[in-house]
Amino acid sequence: MASKKKSGLFAPVAGFRFAGMAAGIKKKAGAPDLALIVADDEVPVAAVFTTNRVKAAPVKLAAQRTKRGRARAVIVNAGNANACTGEAGMAAAKESTAAVARALGVPAASVVPASTGVIGVVLPAAKIVDAAPTLAERVSPDGVEDFAHAILTTDRGPKLARVAFSIGDREATVLAIAKGAGMIHPNMATTLGFVVTDAPVSSDALSAALRRSAELTFNRISVDGDTSTNDTIVALASGAAGGKPLAGKSLVAFEHALREALEGVALQIVADGEGAEHVARIVVSGARSDASALRIARTMATSPLVKTAMHGKDPNWGRLLAAAGRSGERFDPEKAEVRLGGVTVFRAGLTTMDAKVEAKAAAVMKQPRYDVDLVLQEGAGSAFYWTCDLGHDYVSCNADYRS
Repeated sequence: MASKKKSGLFAPVAGFRFAGMAAGIKKKAGAPDLALIVADDEVPVAAVFTTNRVKAAPVKLAAQRTKRGRARAVIVNAGNANACTGEAGMAAAKESTAAVARALGVPAASVVPASTGVIGVVLPAAKIVDAAPTLAERVSPDGVEDFAHAILTTDRGPKLARVAFSIGDREATVLAIAKGAGMIHPNMATTLGFVVTDAPVSSDALSAALRRSAELTFNRISVDGDTSTNDTIVALASGAAGGKPLAGKSLVAFEHALREALEGVALQIVADGEGAEHVARIVVSGARSDASALRIARTMATSPLVKTAMHGKDPNWGRLLAAAGRSGERFDPEKAEVRLGGVTVFRAGLTTMDAKVEAKAAAVMKQPRYDVDLVLQEGAGSAFYWTCDLGHDYVSCNADYRS
């Protein structure tokens, strides 16, 4: 069923069709909760998944099916994670993908599943079986917006980023669509992400680019320090832009576009943050190594005290420094400097805050986005991590999530 021609973020990507609808999986009647991406042909696919030892049935099945590097469709449901559901959960994942495959007339092995929602409840596969024919009829190049809305749970809205890049005299597109607001702390974030591109990329090149790009985007964000059982990013490349599989400078240009698109949706996830009002980039420099800097930045970014201070717009440098100090990494606080948006609040073992400096720092923290810099003098290592504030709305949202 073709919809009105879309433009901008929701514009088509050559070689793909999309759909979204309500299948009755969510408790709220009529809420969109089932989404589908269909490639015109079987195409290269790559994926990265949660590193949580507790993995949902759709993650296990998707990992099996993406290993061969080819896929035709991705079926996504919201409202039910189908995690910790044993053999029944795996059977439900297989049954639902089989129904979609029948409706599309493609092999079941070429349909990749993804789920998000409440843990511990078996996916109601019968609802997907019933909806599959209608969903397959609705797929359209103009269905991006319907897809983007149907994958959401506690999100305040859809998350998309589109990047164009050149392949010689041709233009190609990377479109990233994601969901996520809470239970966000990758190694891989509850995050689902889907990437489609019309660039001609081999499955091996796509996989390598996706892993590297996810490490610098989705694996550098945190909302609450919890890693989901369902985190998944799936990337598909139709090759509809034409030409041979990318190599050399063209492949580098593709990876830059992929990283930019993933960063775009990753930062939208942090900004959503189930009640979040502020986003901060924690930047650590002068550490003993990049790995050391990353560990310090991650510890600061996931500290509840740091995040609640952000919510209160309180330039409490002590919380920042204390979080860094418990990271397990060695540094001399007597040589450290802490800055909030360029305003130095701690240097050489002592605070620099008087009334004037504190007012400047507090003004920085009122901004929707700012940097927090921890400058050490231990070496050349540096790293960053994105985080958000943690306030009353986060507790309210998660206290009654199942109800």
